[in-house]
Amino acid sequence: MDPLTLDDLDRRIVHALQVDGRAPFSRIGEVLGASDRTVARRYRRLRSAGAVRVVGLPHAAAIGHVDWLIRIRCTPDAAVPLATALARRADTSWVLILSGGTEISCITRTRRHADDGELLLQRLPRSPKVTAVTAYCVLRGVAGLDGWPGRTSALAPAEIAALTPARPPARPVTPTPADNALLSALARDGRADFPALARATGWSETTVRRRLDELQQSGLLYFDVDVEPALFGYHAEALLWLTVAPAALTPVTGALATHPEIGYAAAITGPANISATVICRDLDALYDYLADRVGSLPGVTGAETSPVVRRLKNAGTLLVP
Repeated sequence: MDPLTLDDLDRRIVHALQVDGRAPFSRIGEVLGASDRTVARRYRRLRSAGAVRVVGLPHAAAIGHVDWLIRIRCTPDAAVPLATALARRADTSWVLILSGGTEISCITRTRRHADDGELLLQRLPRSPKVTAVTAYCVLRGVAGLDGWPGRTSALAPAEIAALTPARPPARPVTPTPADNALLSALARDGRADFPALARATGWSETTVRRRLDELQQSGLLYFDVDVEPALFGYHAEALLWLTVAPAALTPVTGALATHPEIGYAAAITGPANISATVICRDLDALYDYLADRVGSLPGVTGAETSPVVRRLKNAGTLLVP
């Protein structure tokens, strides 16, 4: 089997990992009706190919941070080096080259109340080939919060329920600088085992296990799955910038949350007040979605589409070339 082809079992494993990123392979296998060795082998094959990975990430608000969506317009020859420099930054994610190589999009995270006077845009790469930079504050995620529907439609409701971990009532937890090593290791590999996490932090495995449980139960830490949409047969991806009348924001975001084409959407500040990732099977399907689904939403007064040319970084580590 081609290492970059997903069959039905692969898709079900990806969905299972979206439900619980750290579920033991034995539990996934039991629910899916496969052996734990088969599940582990399938995941490692996809993981080593750079096609699928689990990442553990902190919620911005829980650690006193704010996410900013950045648009950088530049000359075509500058797009790759600038995007590569951004992808190397630990505070920057979702680095995309758009619009034929004339635009870069990324999300960067800053402290809510910076005490060093450092300005957001001063931290971005400087180049005379950058023609414009716009920063949008991410106010609220409004769609795709549980994963892109294209990768979360393989399991039956009973299977999802069986994989959903039971969590005790949330307890507030104050993150400390000591957590940084653990969070950094989970951002690289959300399924790293406890011995590996102990080596990364210098803690005992018991301490790692306890702190990981505390961070998850508090809602500070969550797990996501990085996956290439083309493996699911979706080859047209774009960023959509919508301008919506304020009174229509809630109805429009509610509608977007029901669209399977939406990978993620957020309410943002700026002239366009909603940004969304649109994932379609091909350009014809993208046209139909924009014309029929988006075009019929009351309150949308403007729309701009930027096709994704290349993805250099998702939520976690650098992608394998």
